[in-house]
Amino acid sequence: MKFLIYVAGILILTLGISFTIQSDLGTSPFDALLVGLSTNVGLTVGSWEVLIALVLISCNSYLKRQRPEVLGLVTAVITGAGIDLWLFLIQPLITPELWYNKLICFVIGLIITGLGTATYLHTNFAPIPIDRLTIIIKEMTETTIFTSRTFIYLVFLLMAVLFHGPIGVGTLLTVCLGGLLLNYFMLLTEKGLNRIITRSHYDKDKKHSC
Repeated sequence: MKFLIYVAGILILTLGISFTIQSDLGTSPFDALLVGLSTNVGLTVGSWEVLIALVLISCNSYLKRQRPEVLGLVTAVITGAGIDLWLFLIQPLITPELWYNKLICFVIGLIITGLGTATYLHTNFAPIPIDRLTIIIKEMTETTIFTSRTFIYLVFLLMAVLFHGPIGVGTLLTVCLGGLLLNYFMLLTEKGLNRIITRSHYDKDKKHSC
């Protein structure tokens, strides 16, 4: 059950990312960097997700003074594949032209991204390296998810500007609201997901005892 929740969370997350990319209002700083690299260097957005994940895994390993989290790369691969898949599916269907349609598309994407991230993070299976970095900085600085997430977003914002990523009002909204939404959904989904996971373990133990 944990693995199913983990995969579902990533699929929800990548759907949200794809919506923000299609909104054409600007994406999160990290995704803007991916799109900028894809447009100006080559390869797909999902491929850059995996390549940057390798760098972040090394960074996280150094900060925690422990072995690199190889499972984080598995998550990055699934995430990269999910982004490319969703973009392939929704690009022909969702191409908003009017500003309010773009805004609606972006807001939907931002909310879905927060929900998906919170969902898969609660399984504690194998966080995407950037999400692991968020948690590491939160623990090291003894602050909140909102503070650590915002700090990371600002760093990637500077990098996205260098690679001419899609920076816009959506990027600003993500920097200001992304951490708050993640913090909100982490609290909102905690009880429900823990209840589902606990229930599945109970049913499994009950089945074995029969």
